[in-house]
Amino acid sequence: MAALRPLRLLLVLLLVVLAFGPAGADTPAPQEATVSVYHRPVAVFRAPFLGVSPADRARRAEDSIREALARGGPGVVTVQQEPQGRVVMIDGALTMIITPQDTDRLRGETLDQATRSAVTALTRVIAETSEARDRGRILRAVAWSLGATVVYVLLCWAVLWVRGVLNHHTSQWVDAAGRRVRLAHSRLWQPARARRIVQLALRLLSWIVLAAFTYQWLVFVLKRFPFTRPAGEQLGAFVFQIGERIGGGVLGALPDLAVAVVIFALARAATGMLRPAFERVEHGTGGSGWIDRDLARPTRRIVNVGIWLFALVMAYPYLPGSQTEAFKGVSVLVGLMVTLGGSSLFGQAASGMILMYSRTLRLGEYVRVSGTEGTVVAMGTFTTRVRTGMGEEVTLPNSVLMGNTIFNLSRDVQGRGYMVTTGVTIGYDTAWREVEAMLIEAAQRTPGVLAEPPPRVLQRALSDFYIDYRLVCQASPELPRERTQLQNALHANIVDVFNEHGVQIMSPHYLGDPEQPKVVPPTRAQAASVARKG
Repeated sequence: MAALRPLRLLLVLLLVVLAFGPAGADTPAPQEATVSVYHRPVAVFRAPFLGVSPADRARRAEDSIREALARGGPGVVTVQQEPQGRVVMIDGALTMIITPQDTDRLRGETLDQATRSAVTALTRVIAETSEARDRGRILRAVAWSLGATVVYVLLCWAVLWVRGVLNHHTSQWVDAAGRRVRLAHSRLWQPARARRIVQLALRLLSWIVLAAFTYQWLVFVLKRFPFTRPAGEQLGAFVFQIGERIGGGVLGALPDLAVAVVIFALARAATGMLRPAFERVEHGTGGSGWIDRDLARPTRRIVNVGIWLFALVMAYPYLPGSQTEAFKGVSVLVGLMVTLGGSSLFGQAASGMILMYSRTLRLGEYVRVSGTEGTVVAMGTFTTRVRTGMGEEVTLPNSVLMGNTIFNLSRDVQGRGYMVTTGVTIGYDTAWREVEAMLIEAAQRTPGVLAEPPPRVLQRALSDFYIDYRLVCQASPELPRERTQLQNALHANIVDVFNEHGVQIMSPHYLGDPEQPKVVPPTRAQAASVARKG
């Protein structure tokens, strides 16, 4: 047992060290506490005194001050210097002790300054307590409050009355102005909607004025009574603090805002300097060797967007609020939305750029894409519009154009116009020279089909039952509706010419060999050749 005593002593010492040793050094420092009496701050305790925490010191000081005020003495505040600090007394009774550790060292506050601030606040509390016990002063405060309330009610009534009068007169003025002011024999605005807008503006203005009157009335009434005076003072200073903060922020942001304005002004000047050059190319009044006329407008837009994006990146650090967490959060949110929802959008834009700058399509060209045939009337970043001759305007996404075969009927032509193609299938019992001559004759009869280059007929395929003939010619009409009418006239002439020559436009199909071979007699073939030369 004697051998175990040193071990027990060692364990006890270890427990003591763990309980009161280095772990105790990690305990947080006591929090500061404010001495408040009747909602009025008097002093701030920032350190313990004689083992008492700042919170307990503040609570004891508040109780001592209230006891001293409850005695109803003259309320003389005195200060006595002691080695531990400054002793603050009311009518000779101890209320609190301010130590050197209670001073605000960050602001360089001294013990005397802290003591003077506490004495001033305590003197004001004593004066307000005496005022609260004075029945005459309280009655005067009530009278002032009632008078202010009457004035407040009258002002509110006046604001509502003025709003009603203004609503009546402005409604009449809006109706009269709407009847007088016209553009191209039509009214510039609807009187009913204009009246609603004016009434809403007057109502909003009246609410602002009523809120200002209510604020001032509440501050005035709260300041009349000692116990609510601190709240009234804080409420009265609230608006001024907000105005001072906003004004200070605006004044502080003016230099950076001026730099941002200069950057945007330079961007505006750059786009303005480049605009005449692009417009000359677009209107064909200037040299266009460096860019095509059709690409002038989209290229100008791309250059302008690039300039403004560069200006925005340069001016971003100088924009007011750009360094705040809220601004950064909104920027991240916008970037995330663009990333998640803009993949198809950017794909359309890339397809539009490829179509424009690869010169696959041009404005005014006659094309056939995915069953749609017509004239290209507009090429945008995301869509291309094609106008057909049927009174339709088809909008095709650029990704659809990139994913389908595009038949351009205007690219390989001589001069203005476009290519017209149509086809028929005729049996082998009709001479191919005769079919060719009839198709060319139908093309020559059609107004709008050019004689130069001359129409030509191609035999595209020799099928089992018929020959596939294709008529190719060049036409001059530019408008989509005229092109459709030309196609209709060409088909009508083909039918008429074939009927005149007794040739049926039919593709024969049969299951067995005919009794007579389906060949052209030499005499008939020579006659067709002679007829063609004639």
